[in-house]
Amino acid sequence: MGFRKDFIWGVATAAYQVEGAAFEGGKGRSIWDDFSHTPGKVYGGHRGDVACDHYHRFREDVALMAQLGVKNYRFSLSWPRLLPEGTGEPNPEGLRFYDALIDALLSHGIRPLMTLYHWDLPSALLARGGFRSPEFPRWFEAYAALVAARYGDRVKDFFTFNEPQCMVGLGYIEGTHAPGETLPVEETIPIGYHIHLAHALAAARIRALVPDARIGFVGCGAAPIPETESPQDVEAARALYFGHPKAEPNHWVWSPSWWLDPVLLGAYPEDGLRWYGQYLPRDFERTLLTLHQPLDYCAFNYYEGKRVRFDEQEGAVVLPWPAGHPRTAAGWSVSPDVLYWGTRFLWERYHKPVFITENGMSAHDAVALDGGVHDPNRIDFLHRYLLALRRAAQEGTDVYGYLAWSLMDNFEWSRGYSERFGMVYVDYQTQQRIPKDSALWYRRVMETNGETL
Repeated sequence: MGFRKDFIWGVATAAYQVEGAAFEGGKGRSIWDDFSHTPGKVYGGHRGDVACDHYHRFREDVALMAQLGVKNYRFSLSWPRLLPEGTGEPNPEGLRFYDALIDALLSHGIRPLMTLYHWDLPSALLARGGFRSPEFPRWFEAYAALVAARYGDRVKDFFTFNEPQCMVGLGYIEGTHAPGETLPVEETIPIGYHIHLAHALAAARIRALVPDARIGFVGCGAAPIPETESPQDVEAARALYFGHPKAEPNHWVWSPSWWLDPVLLGAYPEDGLRWYGQYLPRDFERTLLTLHQPLDYCAFNYYEGKRVRFDEQEGAVVLPWPAGHPRTAAGWSVSPDVLYWGTRFLWERYHKPVFITENGMSAHDAVALDGGVHDPNRIDFLHRYLLALRRAAQEGTDVYGYLAWSLMDNFEWSRGYSERFGMVYVDYQTQQRIPKDSALWYRRVMETNGETL
């Protein structure tokens, strides 16, 4: 017994990372347009102005996906491409672009999975307060209504937000991502609350306009991996993953329970409220419960994990990886068991099918003398992670699907073009696409529903 017969296999990208055409087709500016044009913010002064030029080459890219056996494609919409000012009149050229992309996918038998927000907030809305504004949930609701009304006849899978942990943690606490702010906890907790409200309002509008829609909210972060499978180590890892044991100003932002409990259970975790509830509005409990929308799956992005051991004095203790432990080109630990323990913990807490909406690695890829791009390290990485995911499925976790990150090399946010996560190599000077060995390997995995693993 392996993956379910209707298991969803596919790949994923994000608008700002691949589209390019940053100032074409009536598109408005996004916070990433501004951030990448600010000296010193992005590696090498790189920008997403052109990226993979997917805006002009999407038909070629969709045809390539079909050749590589892709049946499911998760992509995000550029909010400022559809609504240049964030609200108001939509941009006809932007609307037509996504019409054409969706139609191209469907004509090749590829199911579109649409993310409404993958980090490119319209600059015009940031000028009006952005996520800090109490009006943000209504702005997002109107945007979601536009999207559902326009595309809901062909798209049935919608994700409201991608990785709010990074949106807030990197964008508003650490300041390393757009918009590059460093705010205190009393200002960031309300930002998270506005995101929760925006999600709830948007989900309700999508369901009203697309009754057969499937809706998700995508979390991320490293999951604890028990050092042993003893009950003590397992419980210590689970407690560390979802718990809020003490007052740490920024602990909440990387907590899956702080983000997922409200959208999946309709309430914030009680131990978290002990430390952070004072920063929420007085009526937050009633509002969240009233607006709570049941979701179809628990979507999560996993790349690495952390080792945890139970200690009688300290409880859960995070252990360093041994000297020489393998790491990706991005410096992230290779820790396949995160796909076993992470999905298991999510399933046990939320009882919703777990959808792995991103997983992959950055590698030092280059075109070889024979013209190919050989990435055995990526194949080994994916193989190990998928074996761990299959183990979770075999032992009772309801695993809904797996989307590899990424379809192709792209603009990796503050790291610019210094990282290559794709299974298709992109020459940024010529925009040539070269499928890597991993793309051909993954095609076989998808074709056999993982039986070749």
